[in-house]
Amino acid sequence: MSSSLYIGLMSGTSLDGIDAALVDVGPNPPELLAHIHQPLPPALKQSLLELTQPSGDGEIDRLGAADVEFSRVQAHAVKNLLEKSGLRADHVAAIGSHGQTIRHRPDAPAPFTLQIGDPNTLAEQTTLTVVCDFRRRDMAAGGQGAPLVPAFHAHCCRSEQFDRVIVNIGGMANLTALPRHPGAELLGFDTGPGNVLMDAWAQRHLNQPYDRDGQWACQGEAIPALLETLLEDPFFAQPPPKSTGRERFHLGWLERHLAGFPELDPVHVQATLLQLTACSISQAIRELPLQCPDIYLCGGGAHNRALVKQIAQQLPGCQVELTSALGLDVDWMEAMAFAWLAMRRLEEKPGNLPGATGARGERILGGVYCA
Repeated sequence: MSSSLYIGLMSGTSLDGIDAALVDVGPNPPELLAHIHQPLPPALKQSLLELTQPSGDGEIDRLGAADVEFSRVQAHAVKNLLEKSGLRADHVAAIGSHGQTIRHRPDAPAPFTLQIGDPNTLAEQTTLTVVCDFRRRDMAAGGQGAPLVPAFHAHCCRSEQFDRVIVNIGGMANLTALPRHPGAELLGFDTGPGNVLMDAWAQRHLNQPYDRDGQWACQGEAIPALLETLLEDPFFAQPPPKSTGRERFHLGWLERHLAGFPELDPVHVQATLLQLTACSISQAIRELPLQCPDIYLCGGGAHNRALVKQIAQQLPGCQVELTSALGLDVDWMEAMAFAWLAMRRLEEKPGNLPGATGARGERILGGVYCA
């Protein structure tokens, strides 16, 4: 059956679960028809978290098991989504699966990126065609393999009247610069940690997965010397294209910096981490070749009121809103993007944005696993 309906599956560096979105890719912007969030079983989440950092003792066996188990959870999410929407599998053209990033090494001597989630299991259990492995073709063409969502941002959000910047604040944060001039280059890159450090610190000290609305951070005061030290990481000064992940920004990275600041109150560290995310995003926007662009935020960090306030304060003169003002739900942008990328693959159209990834040119992305 010919259909403009696709399912996008996204699990990011936050490891909070799988976002499943049913999308009609026909309109522009594409229409989000239904969505669910499928939490990861705690044991699988812990296994995935451990796999994001190098370790020994059966790592390949653990990776293989997590690959299949993760795809089973994905299939469960798809079945629940179809039940919620009242559709059969044959109403949907394909699934676009980002998978779960386990390792991302674009700067290695032999650059590679690894997203798990066995597409064979996913196709078998859902009876749907699966498109996955979107990142490696871009990397083979000299790109970073990330970020990929900027191509979707350009499709949905570009304006001929206004310069715009779309900022996705997930575990990591990335932006897409959308100049209003038709001939101007579109840019996109990771800016650094989004929620990943704040979430990990809240889990450690509050036993909570995140700091709701930044309320805990607001009880502390950012430590200027610590913030300056954190911002000295070479990634922040590195010119784009660039991308990053848990390989670089994780609790161990933070602890190494905290070693020079003994006996800090954890609440002040949280306030500093919030400032780190706000400063790195704001600095990246200020360095763009745009004058006071309109800023649109999405991702989990868009719900952190304290973070949004800090970003707005650091970008005076810029309008800062959520992508919902453009008709795009802040929580489902990435899942929608991978539904759209699946459509691009089946129609044999390029899915990357060379100005974001640094690839030598546009490429058709993804492998297809038939139902």
